[in-house]
This record gives sequence, structure tokens and C-alpha cells, in this order.
Amino acid sequence: MTPSDIEAVGLAMHALATELYPHCRSITGDGVRTTLKRLSREIPLTIHEVPTGTEVFDWTVPEEWNIREAWIKDAKGRKVVDFANHNLHLLGYSVPVHEKMSLADLKPRLFTVPEQPDLIPYRTSYYKKNWGFCLPHRDLENLEEGEYEVFIDSDHTQGSLSYGEYFIPGATTEEVLISCHTCHPSLANDNLAGSAVAVALAKQLASQPRRLSYRFCFIPGTIGSITWLATNPNVYPRIKHGLVLTCAGDEGAVTYKKSRSGIAMIDRAMQQVLKTSGDKYHVEEFHPYGYDERQYGSPGINLPVGCLMRSPHGTFPEYHTSADNLDFIKPHCMADTLTKTLDAIEVLESNACFVNLKPMCEPKLGKYGLYGDGGGQRTGEFSELALLWVLNQSDGTNDLLAIAERSGMTFRKILTAALSLEKAGLLRRENQPTPAT
Repeated sequence: MTPSDIEAVGLAMHALATELYPHCRSITGDGVRTTLKRLSREIPLTIHEVPTGTEVFDWTVPEEWNIREAWIKDAKGRKVVDFANHNLHLLGYSVPVHEKMSLADLKPRLFTVPEQPDLIPYRTSYYKKNWGFCLPHRDLENLEEGEYEVFIDSDHTQGSLSYGEYFIPGATTEEVLISCHTCHPSLANDNLAGSAVAVALAKQLASQPRRLSYRFCFIPGTIGSITWLATNPNVYPRIKHGLVLTCAGDEGAVTYKKSRSGIAMIDRAMQQVLKTSGDKYHVEEFHPYGYDERQYGSPGINLPVGCLMRSPHGTFPEYHTSADNLDFIKPHCMADTLTKTLDAIEVLESNACFVNLKPMCEPKLGKYGLYGDGGGQRTGEFSELALLWVLNQSDGTNDLLAIAERSGMTFRKILTAALSLEKAGLLRRENQPTPAT
């Protein structure tokens, strides 16, 4: 993509997040469905409904939750907390309630962050029946003694868990899994940015030739990935690489969390892209806490899935608060996340082993039109040093990614060199993609 294309895609991703921001998403319910339906206008999602009570490994698909109205009124009838103003005001999965109580009885049901007194926290109670409200600590301190009326119009029903899936076939049956969570309400970075980047990624991949197949999953966190894994065991053997996309839009440096093995191809590809990008980055070792990479990497499944984010969860003050809003995510940061993901996918698509057909000392590159005028290096992606690296290392045991890792060059420079040498008859490709059956 050109710089102008990248800028336009960044703005489009931010616009999509802006449109989805008001929806009250949870692990089930109509907020998830409306979100998936809106995403279906961008890419052809198949929306799956898994009934309440379905056993998924050690878990059970929970009751579906929907919320229509929720507020707290003071003794003068004024709404001091109102779900209609911000959907973070309600404890997620709150049971219905309509009663009057004193401030002392109400306070245990009120959640704040005292150290961030102007922000609304995000809190949930998915698997334990409860109710409550979230509000800025400053507002809590201003509540006067007296009687309060509490109203929550919600329901828990024998419904279903909804998730979206988009499959893009490639020339082979080998798959790349791209997963993002769609279960948070109005949180722009920890939810919507990842979904928007996944949509843009899917559009780009669908528009170009592909060796690999791609499976995109838009799912509620934890219970969604567990449900998908429990109902799709036939897919496991085809998944050769995977990424969870989350926290994809803030201004922090890109962070990559390795897969369970730590040495999967996606781990190598992502690290090489970040190392040669010229930008600041961080790499984390795998640990069994975080997003759905821990479910995909559970020991009985062990799929090679890493996690790509910018600022990791819990490390930025806006995390799980009302400050994680549309101003916190930036179009250029989302575009940067997308670009680095596409660069890693280029590695997965193009990596191969070659054999040098002229291994007895360096071939005379000028005979093959591969030597710059005056012996100088050419500009752009073409590099004579890359030619020499590829020729020297191509003994059938080193793939192009290994050569890029050892040389410190970008994968694209090494790939360009290999393709030039192959065209000149100096290399033979050892591993051809296996056609789909």
C-alpha cells in the first residue's frame, strides 16, 4: 500500500470504531449481534449462534444477557447515574432490580477508581449473579445522604452466544487464524481497534493472491475462543500460524507476545518485522494470562498463536476505564499495526528454502544482470549484499527467514534477492506449496 492508501485505511478504521463505540457489547446479547451485523457490511461474516447450556470443555455457554435501561435516582428524583449516558455505568451482566435503599446500602454496589477520580471503570459479573453501577469516584463523593431509587431493566435468558467468522481460501489448506474479541462495551482500544484492524486486514488479503488460507474470528473473550475451539476440533490440524489482535490503536510501541512454544514461525516472522522496522517495539515471552492466545495455546490444543498489540493490557492508565475512548486511539497507529501485520503475513506467505546452483565460490553476478553499475549497491529493495547472503546460505537447510534473521536485513530485501537469483537460474526452490485438495 502507498502512504496515501495507508492514511486512508487508518481513517476508515477509526471511522468504523467510531460507529461501533456506542454499542453495549458483552459476552452475549444483542450488542454483540448488532456489532457483528455492522462488520458484515464490511466483510462477509458468517454469524454463529451457540445455545445457552452448550458444554464446551470445562465450561458452559452462559445465559444470554440484554440490557435496556438502568439508572439511580436521588431523593429529589434526579438521575445521578444513568446507563443511557455511558454504557460503562452498569456492572456488566447485572440482574434486574427496582428498589429503594439508603446510601449506606447502595455504596457496596457502586464501583469507582479512587486514584482516577474522574473516570468510569469497566466492571463485570459474568458468572455470578450480581448487580451494580460504575461511576467516577468524584461523583460518588458528592452523593448526599438519603434514599435512592435503583432501576435495572435487564434479562438473563436461554439464548445463545454469538460470534462471527470469515474464511478466505488460499492455494493451500494451511490456515492462518486471526482472532479478536468483541465482548467489551465502549472501550475503543481494548476491543474496537483490534476488530477494525482485523476487518482492514481481511479486506486486503481477500484482494490479493494467497498461498495460505485465512480464518478470521470475531468472538467474545475467553468463553468465545473456548466455544470456538470446542466446536471446531477438525480445524486444528490446518492452523499453522495465528495472531490475536488487541489494543491495536494507542500510541504505544508495538508489542508482540510469543506463542506457547515461543519458536513458531509466527514468532520468528513477527520479531523479524519488528526488529527491522526501525521503530521501537517490545517482545514478551508467553505467559498463561491475557487474551485468547492462552486458550489457543492450552496444552491439549497448542496452536501456534501469538498476540499482537501496542500497549499491553493493564499497562496504560486508560485501560478498562472511560478514558479508553475514541480520542485515545489514533488512525496512524491503527494503520501502523495493520502494516506490521501485513509485513509478517508476507513472511508467512513467501518463506521458502532454496539451493544455490552455483555453490563453488560466488557466481559472477554481472553475467546474470545482477551487478550494479560501477560495482555500487542498487537502491530500494534490491541489495547486492542480500544477493550474497542468499547465495551463501542457500544450501537447502536455511529458509529465507533464517537468512533475514542472520543478516539483520528486512525479509523483503532477502525475498527480493532470492526471487532475482531464482529468475537468473542461480537458485532452485526446494519446498513448493502443497496445493489444496
